[in-house]
Order: sequence, then structure tokens, then C-alpha cells
Amino acid sequence: MKNAWDAPASIESLADLRRLDARWRPSLLNGLIIDLDDTVATLRTPHADLMAQDARTAQQYFEAQGMDLFPDFWEQIIEARRFAQQKSDEEAEEHIANDTMSFLLQFCGYPASRMDERVLAAGVDLFYAPEMTDWTLAPRVRETLAALQALGLKLALVANYPCDRVFQRSVDYLQVRALFDVVLCSASVAWRKPDAAIFEVVLDRWQLQPHEVAVVGNDLKQDIAGGQALGALTALSQAVAPNGQTAYDNRQAAARVQPDATFQAWPDLVRVVQGWM
Repeated sequence: MKNAWDAPASIESLADLRRLDARWRPSLLNGLIIDLDDTVATLRTPHADLMAQDARTAQQYFEAQGMDLFPDFWEQIIEARRFAQQKSDEEAEEHIANDTMSFLLQFCGYPASRMDERVLAAGVDLFYAPEMTDWTLAPRVRETLAALQALGLKLALVANYPCDRVFQRSVDYLQVRALFDVVLCSASVAWRKPDAAIFEVVLDRWQLQPHEVAVVGNDLKQDIAGGQALGALTALSQAVAPNGQTAYDNRQAAARVQPDATFQAWPDLVRVVQGWM
């Protein structure tokens, strides 16, 4: 039986306080908000290789529409995406893929007033298309999500991603939509993790309070810090090796951001969650 005598001798961090509070109150856990990139799924091909392939295809498409572009326009597409992602991370607000491509095209003499929106969207889709079908699920993730559903938990997939239509198609390609009550990316709401506002969209749909959910992801800076800003429990996934940037960010954030739980393989998350229920 849990009682006050089970408390640790000292509370040294917010994570300690949150874990202590979780032990003293009845569990109200009703939902999990889960990340996509290197959490639920990972890319099979190095991202730089995918972008090089995709950007050339997008340039060829625009030129086939009669547009006169710089010879190295495909390289500029990649740099523009990287710059937009950097700005998105700094501002916690998504720079949408269509806007980034439109901004770049104006330097070739094609301002938004001259662009056919359908051509613009098709070029963006071609830039992202190979990436969309390169995702593969993390080991044993599907059976784990089904087990979490069987516990009566609501599940949401929430990711930072600059193009909602491509993100939604990626989810369909992975064949996991039926496992989630909500499938949401930052491009559809403008807010970007770690801004808690993106999680609050899910809470509003579920009609739940922050203490009734847990945020699951592999990124301390975006997923875990964002979940803590929301007031939710947090679980750090180490089931998939993070990409270089995330690994660096995690090392930088480790001293100040501590998750409530860490799991090494997806089935372990079921045991973590059961301990919170």
C-alpha cells in the first residue's frame, strides 16, 4: 500500500516531484500522445539522400510546366527546407512547406500572384513523395499500440511536420490510422512542439485534462519538455536510435529535462503505462 512513508528522502527536480505526485494520487490516465519520427516509425534511407532525389524531381516538374529556374534550384529547395525547419524550431511555429516553396520561387520571377496553386502543391508533393513511402514502423510498435488500445486508452499521433497532406498520406502508407483517435501534425495547426498548444488541440478533442494524458517521444527538447510544459506525464522512447540532430539535442537537454519514464523497446511501454494506471 502506498503512503507518505514511501516518499524519497529529498526532491531534487521537477521530475522527482511529478513522480511523487503520481504515486500519491489515483491514476486518471486516459490517453497517450505519441510522436512519429524515430518513435513510431523511422526512415529506411538517409534523409539527405531522399531530399536530393526529391528536389531534382520537383525541379523537373516545375520546368515541365514551362517555368525557367536556376540550374541549381533543386539544391536551393533543400536549403530552403533546412532553413525553414531551423526557424520553425527556434519559433515553435511551423513554416509550412507550400509557403517555403512559394518564397523560393519568387526569386526565379514567380511571385505568389503568378503561381498556380495546384502547380505549387504538386511540386511540393513531388519533393516529399519518396520520403512519404520510405517510412517503416519501429519493431513491435503495431502490437504495442493495439495492447494500449485494449487497456482503454485513447491514442493520438502528433508530429512536427511541414506538410499536412504528405503527413496524412504517410500515416495511411504505414497503415496505422485505425490505431489512433487523432492524427495531427504541426502544419495543420501552426503550433509546433515543444509549444504545449499543439497538445492542447488533442486534449480539447478528447475533453481531457493534462494530468489525464502522457506524452511519448524520443526527443527531450520537443516531446518531453513539451509534455512537461503541458502538465502531462512523459515517457522517452529509446526503441529507435535518434538521428544525429536529435541525439545532439538530447545530450544538451539531459541535465534539465528528465522524463517520468524511459523505455528501450515498444512492449516495455505497456508496463510503464500500467504502472501509471
